[in-house]
Amino acid sequence: MTGPAEPPTFRLAYVPGATPAKWVRIWNERLPDIPLTLLQLTATEAADALRDGSADAGLVRLPVDRTVFSAIPLYTETTVVVVPKDHVIAAVEEVVVADLADEVVLHPLDDVLGWTELPGEPAFERPATTEDAVELVAAGIGVLVVPQSLARLHHRKDLTYRTVTDAPESSVALSWPEEATTEMVEDFIGIVRGRTVNSTRGRAKEPEQTGAKAKAQPRKPQQKQPQKRSAPAGGRRKPPAGRGGKPRRRS
Repeated sequence: MTGPAEPPTFRLAYVPGATPAKWVRIWNERLPDIPLTLLQLTATEAADALRDGSADAGLVRLPVDRTVFSAIPLYTETTVVVVPKDHVIAAVEEVVVADLADEVVLHPLDDVLGWTELPGEPAFERPATTEDAVELVAAGIGVLVVPQSLARLHHRKDLTYRTVTDAPESSVALSWPEEATTEMVEDFIGIVRGRTVNSTRGRAKEPEQTGAKAKAQPRKPQQKQPQKRSAPAGGRRKPPAGRGGKPRRRS
């Protein structure tokens, strides 16, 4: 005998900086019988998890391999430069890439901005991760340009950040294997797109078998048939009355 089937679980991967909390809360309210499991992974790990089925969907950074994955862009982040609080850049509200020309700009191996040309002076060695690069900024080795969510994720009291107005930007998207668009994936798509519980664009509803079609179709009004006048008894009709109400005589 085989044991009872395991209850379905929706597994959502998300990369550092992505914030799935709002959508997870809505999922738990709408689908309390289907647990949602969060998997915090690096960008490479998230792509691998989606490929091998370890995750049903993921909040990832664009671009993705569109020959394998479907993706719905969700939002684009502001790019900032992380500097020590006593740095000269901390005295302004925002900068441009040219303002970093004389700075040592750290370029971690997990960079998500996809620079075509790196700004500033290159560091002697590339940090392995963004977290390692933040530690080097705190040590006065250089500055770091990242999406704002990563600056917040690795926040330190001795560091601050400022907007870089003309730097590349990073976009976050909901992605899943194109050939594995399950009902649970469709449910989560509906949540991130803001669909209501009763939205007809969610799961397909089973048609009712109680004569709903007949009720939905209005009945055609019946046309009234002209009424025929019946002849009086005896088969003869009375002649029209003349003046005074007396019947007219035929000549």
